[in-house]
Amino acid sequence: MTQDLAARLTDPALVIAVLVAIAVFATLYTIAIPYLERGDLEKRMKAVSTEREQIRARERARMNADGGRGKTSLRASHNHSVRQIVEKFNLRQALVDDATMDKLKAAGFRSQNALNIFLVARFLLPFLTLTLTAIWIFVLGNLAERPFAIRMLVTVVGGYIGFYLPNIYVSNRMSKRQLSIKRAWPDALDLMLICVESGISIEAAMRRVSDEMATQSPELAEEMVLTTAELSFLQDRRTALENLGNRTQLDGVKSVTQALIQAERYGTPVAQALRVLAQEGRDERMNEAEKKAAALPPKLTVPMILFFLPVLVAVILGPAGIQVSDRF
Repeated sequence: MTQDLAARLTDPALVIAVLVAIAVFATLYTIAIPYLERGDLEKRMKAVSTEREQIRARERARMNADGGRGKTSLRASHNHSVRQIVEKFNLRQALVDDATMDKLKAAGFRSQNALNIFLVARFLLPFLTLTLTAIWIFVLGNLAERPFAIRMLVTVVGGYIGFYLPNIYVSNRMSKRQLSIKRAWPDALDLMLICVESGISIEAAMRRVSDEMATQSPELAEEMVLTTAELSFLQDRRTALENLGNRTQLDGVKSVTQALIQAERYGTPVAQALRVLAQEGRDERMNEAEKKAAALPPKLTVPMILFFLPVLVAVILGPAGIQVSDRF
């Protein structure tokens, strides 16, 4: 029976039919997926608008010297069990510093609840991965031929990896978010320059640019909408612009925010500063593209040697080899 099953599975007709079915399904899936998937732009904009309402509530509460009610509204959506774990073990003092807060903001996690979840994950994941690694080694019998010290070292390394898994996840999210913002930033500056030169204020210009850039970079649209909200409700405009640079952690964005701060402080033309910074952003993007193009030939050397060269040798010397084998 096993031989019959193996013969059926290795039947060329069956294999070809399965491969053709997979190819047809992949083709149909590729064609249909753009129509089936839904963009999360509305969800992102709704989250930013909710945060804008939180800023409004916080600033009104501070101006009215009534911190209790505003504090309750901001914490209404928090996970109470996670917050209790953080407060019980005092995880903020043990695991949080300024760099951690900046990374979370750059990754798009701005709420206090996200910070609590991050801290609880860093606190619990080492024990979880340590337990799973110990079960995999000592209970399931893996690495049984290795010495006991090696198995203990692997178990400890498993727990150590669990401690840094949240940091790795946040770093990946931050890198993807920064890449999206960095690619769309020069275009956003050009649009902002057009709006400012037409007589629109910075707040209105950022709002218009966020609407235009929402399709190209939802992350940049979120940051600009949030900056617009902060410019409207914070007492110090400099703080709102500095927050934009701190949330993105990009040198290009920070330079633009500093230019806007200096323009408002000393009364210099904002359009001129934006024009220079937009040109610098385009030049930087072009330089990065040229660097990638220049680095392409060395990267292609090894694949060409491994894959293209043997095929060329076979094509060129193959007929000669066949003729020689026929004669001798």
